[in-house]
Amino acid sequence: MDSPLQQARLAYKPQVPAILENLSEAILVPNAPTGLEEAIVKLFPKTHSVRKLSIQKEGTQPGRKLTVGVFFSGGPAAGGHNVLSGLFDGIKQIHPDSNLIGFLDGPKGLIENKRKILEKSDIDAVRNQGGFDLIGSSRVKIESKEQFEAAAKTVRENSLDALVVIGGDDSNTNAAFLAEVLPISVIGVPKTIDGDLRSQEIEISFGFDSACKTYAEMIGNIEKDTLSTKKYYHFIKLMGRSASHIALECALLTQPNLTLIGEEKQPLTKIVAEIVDLIVQRKKTGKEYGVILLPEGLIEFIPEIRDLISLLNQLLAKEPKPEEAISQLNEENRTLFFSLPEKIQKQLLFERDPHGNIQVSKIETEKFLLELVERGLKEKNIKINAAVHFFGYEGRSCLPSNFDANYCYALGLFAALAAREKATGVILAIKNLSLPPQEWDLAAIPISSLMHFEMRSGKEKAVIAKALVDLQSPSFLRFLRDRADWKLEDSYRMPGPIQFFGALDLTDTAPLAISWR
Repeated sequence: MDSPLQQARLAYKPQVPAILENLSEAILVPNAPTGLEEAIVKLFPKTHSVRKLSIQKEGTQPGRKLTVGVFFSGGPAAGGHNVLSGLFDGIKQIHPDSNLIGFLDGPKGLIENKRKILEKSDIDAVRNQGGFDLIGSSRVKIESKEQFEAAAKTVRENSLDALVVIGGDDSNTNAAFLAEVLPISVIGVPKTIDGDLRSQEIEISFGFDSACKTYAEMIGNIEKDTLSTKKYYHFIKLMGRSASHIALECALLTQPNLTLIGEEKQPLTKIVAEIVDLIVQRKKTGKEYGVILLPEGLIEFIPEIRDLISLLNQLLAKEPKPEEAISQLNEENRTLFFSLPEKIQKQLLFERDPHGNIQVSKIETEKFLLELVERGLKEKNIKINAAVHFFGYEGRSCLPSNFDANYCYALGLFAALAAREKATGVILAIKNLSLPPQEWDLAAIPISSLMHFEMRSGKEKAVIAKALVDLQSPSFLRFLRDRADWKLEDSYRMPGPIQFFGALDLTDTAPLAISWR
């Protein structure tokens, strides 16, 4: 049985942009063409000429019955069910006989035609709820000729007019290739708590706000605890496989003593020295406690370790035995490899992701750094009490904040409009998100315009480029201005839990990353 809060959230009515209040009065109009590099054009012969589509009002448009398929791809992010809710309500608004088909367990459901026709009762049960549990998700990639043929067969058997792909950069890369082979509209929706699916048009992916607010509550609680006991250093690793957006947002929300931002690309020796110096200086003021944040992907930003990982990825892509790969390292990299803790060595050699790369998320960077820091402190005859944490899954399926609930519902309505307008090879983008929802701007962006080439399993592949923390952004510059003061002063902030009811400045705040632009 749902909790009282879950039941109360079912009744929340998301606010939407004015242009989406009546879809029969909205159309999509093409903008100027987007210039693409020749190699990308060759990969997308069907959709490379797709233009950015803007939304505007124009009379009353005829409705038509739509059959739309949808699936989640990748890890959960708060608000996903509201995308389904908006999509369902939108296609029913366009024509009451429209149908929404959810493919079960992500792309796998599309390949195997495992599906669920979503009824109003299904949607009403998940409005403003966390998770992806209504239809599930997976990280299956649609890459082989056989998989694309199976997807096309599913499209035919279900007489789909459109397919909506809800996912991150890899998932929307997949959507771009699906748009090339499927004779229907393929529409992407930007989802990832990491916040690294951004562009000039996509201000933030959904789920980021809810995740950061959840992590910030826990960090604030730990700060209050360490301030109360005054005897622990807490090393807290946060989600962020390829970018430090979550770490930066949480730092601004909680003001810990030190936050490492991977994009600053500090050498390992400098990182360790900074933490050791922080502990020494705080000890001189009588403070033997503190809170340190670091992003999940920090280890790949450390120049010397990044080079080592890149070389190992290339060597192991050729499938030699691990000892053979080590023997092919130059002396500098081999020395670095054997200086790492044994557990880290094993993780670098044996645990690979589906792309053949090292699974950075499984590397216990927080423990690795703590061990190196303790070595440095030992030379100064200083001991510390330390605790390590990894905040990851805790923020992925929480109840969505009002911001994410509104944002996702609008994305769902927008996807319904894009399906009616037969848009394909596009990802939906909403701007001015720091303003009230009624003032948001919407556009559908060619997915191919976001792509570049990246090394995967030893080969170059076209993928959506991950957006890293901009070291000249207002949010980072604000962090830069204040972080020196946070080192010795206990400027801790307790954001508390996500607020759903009350004053708007408590309930409807946007992420600081976009509020401070």
